Amino acid sequence: MKSFKWIFVLLALAGLIAVRTVEDRLFYDPFLDFFKSADVNAKFPAFNWWPLVLNYLFRFGLNLVFSLVIIQALFQNKKWTLQALVLISIVFSITFSLYLICISTKFEIGYLFSFYMRRFVIQPLILLLIVPLFYYRKAQLEKGLEI
Repeated sequence: MKSFKWIFVLLALAGLIAVRTVEDRLFYDPFLDFFKSADVNAKFPAFNWWPLVLNYLFRFGLNLVFSLVIIQALFQNKKWTLQALVLISIVFSITFSLYLICISTKFEIGYLFSFYMRRFVIQPLILLLIVPLFYYRKAQLEKGLEI
């Protein structure tokens, strides 16, 4: 049974890597090259709102599914997986809203702030926080401590 657990984790990690690897071909994101240039003076790209928003939501959905598979495989606890779903969705909602504000102001809020908000939108960074949190939680529960 443990081997299936790690197979699911590895497949989901491969999925997350694949999303990142093919991002320039799979998603509409005119800000990809803008931020890759790492030039504060780069020209703000022209874009279409609806395809942009829909592609970010699609990417979030893919990252979310792969992240939840990892969490479910590691902890085999549907309640925790549901909690991760809620937490990831809340963080995405906040950062996506802030990022859309950044776009609408043409990053006048700040280049680096916009860059990092975009990172939270397009990458499953919250997964890097949830996994250690849940391992700590699991260890505390195994000790008989309620957290």
